[in-house]
Amino acid sequence: MGYSLDQFSAESHRILKQDPGVEGRIKICALVQEVLKDDNFIKVNLGDEVPERKVLYEDPELGFCILGHVYHGAKDSNPHDHGPAWAIYGQARGETVMTDYEPVARPDEGKPGKARPIKDYTLTPGMAYLYNEGDLHSPRRDGPTRLIRIEGKNMEKVKRYPYERVA
Repeated sequence: MGYSLDQFSAESHRILKQDPGVEGRIKICALVQEVLKDDNFIKVNLGDEVPERKVLYEDPELGFCILGHVYHGAKDSNPHDHGPAWAIYGQARGETVMTDYEPVARPDEGKPGKARPIKDYTLTPGMAYLYNEGDLHSPRRDGPTRLIRIEGKNMEKVKRYPYERVA
């Protein structure tokens, strides 16, 4: 079955309205994996003109966002969480090496937090991964990638605190 953005967002809304907790997010993760099988969805929503971050849909009632991300080259990120929100990364094209971290020190008074890496793994096309509130992670892309990401709330409207990687 193919998906339109309208169908995907409506089904995501239905699932999260019924179960806004972790179990609902796991169902959304499975839905993202189904959507990632739809070449037309990827072509329509993750074309070359899409920037590194584009809000494709923001739910007016529940506040979650569906985003498209297109990276034309390599990109690395510092450890971060999504503050009071959760996120699902869905790999459409290319590969993303993810690193999970444990906090060593939380950010405080303008000082970045410290985080120690604990696990690396690779997201390949068709994979989706859930990060709950407070889960520290960082993506690294060594080449072009395209992904769908769902944020529990639009992170452009949330103050986040930086972390630095420590050995």
